[in-house]
Amino acid sequence: PWGQMSFWGATVITNLLSAIPYIGTSLVEWIWGGFSVDKATLTRFFAFHFILPFIVSALAAVHLLFLHETGSNNPSGIPSDSDKIPF
Repeated sequence: PWGQMSFWGATVITNLLSAIPYIGTSLVEWIWGGFSVDKATLTRFFAFHFILPFIVSALAAVHLLFLHETGSNNPSGIPSDSDKIPF
């Protein structure tokens, strides 16, 4: 059943991407290599699913190292009292 679910997942992703106006076809061809769901498509599908957690972990590490380097709890600098009415 896992092989069938992978085909289904790749088909759904292909359909969703191809529905994007103007760039959908190019996205599908860039990600999968075309519209046919076959062994090459599943290999890319599994590769993306394998590498994605490492990418997320790396981004989280960069976030922790650089964003919280100064210890600020308001890194964007948005004033927290903007909704207060001055008297």
